[in-house]
Amino acid sequence: MLDKLEAIEGRFHYLEEKLSDPEIVSDMKQFTKINKEYSGLREIVGKIREYKTTLEGIESANEMMADPDPEMKEMAKMEFSELNTNKSILEEELKQLLIPKDPEDEKDVVVEIRAGAGGDEASIFAGDLYRMYSKYIDAQPGWKTEIIHINEGTSGGYSKISFEVFGNDVYGKLKFESGAHRVQRVPRTETQGRVHTSAATVAILPKFEEEDIEIRKDQLRTDTFRASGAGGQHVNKTESGVRFTHLPTGIAAESTDSRSQHKNREIALNRLYEKVKAAAKIKNDSEQKTQRQSLVGSGDRSDKIRTYNYPQNRVTDHRINLTLYSLDKIIEGNLNDVIEALIVYENAEKMKGEEENA
Repeated sequence: MLDKLEAIEGRFHYLEEKLSDPEIVSDMKQFTKINKEYSGLREIVGKIREYKTTLEGIESANEMMADPDPEMKEMAKMEFSELNTNKSILEEELKQLLIPKDPEDEKDVVVEIRAGAGGDEASIFAGDLYRMYSKYIDAQPGWKTEIIHINEGTSGGYSKISFEVFGNDVYGKLKFESGAHRVQRVPRTETQGRVHTSAATVAILPKFEEEDIEIRKDQLRTDTFRASGAGGQHVNKTESGVRFTHLPTGIAAESTDSRSQHKNREIALNRLYEKVKAAAKIKNDSEQKTQRQSLVGSGDRSDKIRTYNYPQNRVTDHRINLTLYSLDKIIEGNLNDVIEALIVYENAEKMKGEEENA
C-alpha cells in the first residue's frame, strides 16, 4: 500500500507545482481542471502524512522499548500501543479513500427538475426541491449556480427548471439525486385537509468537455431549428434549438432550454453522450448477465428513489432503505446525512466488487 500512497503524494506535489506555473495560471480552463484534481487529493494526502508520521512514531517507540530505564520502557510501551491503534484506524480510513473514484465525479453538472404527476402540487413540490438544492449548494465551499431555463407553475413552483452547478466534486455528490421524488402532504390547494401524493423528477447530467466525449464527429448528424417560448411568447427568430443524432445507434438528443445556440449545443451533446453511454451499459450488462447492479446513481427516472412524508416529518430513500425523521431540516438543504449514506453504500458496493474480482 505504501507504494500507492507515495505515488499519490508525488502526484499531489506535481499538481502543486503546475498550479504555480505562469502558463497554467494564464489558461483558466487548464488551471480549473488541475485545481480540481489537486483539491480532490488534499484529503487523502493529509491522511497519508498522518499515517507516515504514525509509522515513524511506532519505529521510535519500538527503539525506546530497548531502553534499560524501566520508566522509559513503560512510557514507550504505552506510546507503542496507542500508535498501533491509531495506525489501524488510519489504514481503514485510507482503504476507504483509495476506493477508485468515478472519473465523472469531478464534473460540473446540469440539474433538471420537472413536475410530474399531481398537477399544481407537483409544480409546487418541484419548487421546494429547487429551493432545497439551492440551499445545499450555497453551503458547499466554492460551489456556484447559473440558471439555464425556467417554466413557472400556474400556482407557484416550476413545471420545469434547469440550472448548472460548478465546483469541486459536484457530480460525485449530486449524482444520487437523479430519479423520481415523491411527496405526501396536504397541498395548499386542498380544502378538505386530505393528504395527496405528487411527484417530481430530477436529472443530474455531468458536463463533459467535447474532448471528453468518445463519439466521433463523423458519427453525428446535427440539426438546428427555431425554438418558440411557452404560449408563443419569445419566438426565436434564429435557429437556437439543436438536435444531435448518433448515426450508429439512432439515439437522438436535443435542447431548446437556452436562447443561445452555443449553450444548447453543449446541453444536447451532454444529453446524447449520457444516452449513448447508458445504452452501451445496458447492452454490456445484458451480455455479461451481471448478477448484481448498483441501485445508486442509475438515474432511471421511472424509479421512485425517495419519499418526503410531511405528516410524519419523514424522508425515506428507497434504494438503501434509509429513513430519517428530519424532513423539516432536509427540505431546508441539510442533505449531508442522506448524501453521505449513499456515498458509503456506493463505496461498500465497490469494495464488494473488488473482493469478488480479487
